[in-house]
Amino acid sequence: MTRRLLPWLGLGLVVAVTLAVVLWPSGDRSDATRARALAEEFRCPECQGLSAADSSAPTARAMRADIRDRVEAGQSDAEIRQAMVDRFGESILLRPEGGGLGLVVWGLPVAALALGGAGLALALRRWRRQPRLHPTEADEALVEQARS
Repeated sequence: MTRRLLPWLGLGLVVAVTLAVVLWPSGDRSDATRARALAEEFRCPECQGLSAADSSAPTARAMRADIRDRVEAGQSDAEIRQAMVDRFGESILLRPEGGGLGLVVWGLPVAALALGGAGLALALRRWRRQPRLHPTEADEALVEQARS
């Protein structure tokens, strides 16, 4: 039993360490790092699918400059996000807000995936519990008759 659990425990440990490294706060960030991180949260109004940080469009360059100026002026991340939303609308956010329609957009696929996985696990568990059927003598005779 423990030999079967050992790989799962190892995988769980790897996932936990990876999450801890990725999510651990890295301390104080410089203004440039903070401005870059904020620019990555906004969609370029001219480009399809690029963030304002990754785009070379004039509007994206202007957005980056505006974000940099706001960071240097001492505005908080929340104030800068709200200023961009006020200026361009909710569609400027690459990641929708955690409430309202954004919750439905992000939560519904996750819930469907979780329910599907749970249903599949339940079906496999139920399938495993069913007794195996063995052929009767009549079944074997029928097979022999079909072969000849």
